[in-house]
Amino acid sequence: MGVVTKRSSMTFFSDGDDHYSHRVRIVLAEKGVAVDIVDCKVEDMPEDLVGLNPYNSLPTLLDRDLVLYESGVMMEYLDERFPHPPLLPVYPVARAESRLYIYRIQRDWGRLVDTILSAEADPDEVERCRKELRDGLVSIAPIFADKPYFMSDEFTLVDCCLAPVLWRLPVMGIELPKPQCNPLYAYMKRLFERESFQASLSDAEREMRD
Repeated sequence: MGVVTKRSSMTFFSDGDDHYSHRVRIVLAEKGVAVDIVDCKVEDMPEDLVGLNPYNSLPTLLDRDLVLYESGVMMEYLDERFPHPPLLPVYPVARAESRLYIYRIQRDWGRLVDTILSAEADPDEVERCRKELRDGLVSIAPIFADKPYFMSDEFTLVDCCLAPVLWRLPVMGIELPKPQCNPLYAYMKRLFERESFQASLSDAEREMRD
């Protein structure tokens, strides 16, 4: 799959360790958007960002006068502004289902990832979250035997949300059982070999699987 560069005047403020920043970088790479990516941390935000984002949070996307500071909104905005390749289904029912999958990934697993990777989390809570995330992934592993991507023949925004979580399994101390999770391992291989995924990786993310 080729990545076609399009002219743009975007700046993306991104935390190279953060899975929410990562999902947006995957969309940017998938679309081939010409974007200036600024790698930074919340505690050391660039001066030109202060005052634009009321929450002083990352990631933050600037597109001319538009300021976006929620990853799901960024992903859908990019998919609408750069319609090729489309990353959401065309039909309303399928689009709504995809949005629900994204919501469930965020609600069920996003908070677990945040806790596991937090330096300030209680060790017992981290272990509980690690088990919950592992069990959740094991339970969905069989569905990847049916289609190449998450409930879809095409790569979508749902995959953009799942890929950063799966990429971080080693640093979260999670190992999935084989052969039970072989369909999920095959899915991960398809995701990680995509040109856009490789292009999306920060230096810190590359080190996660060195």
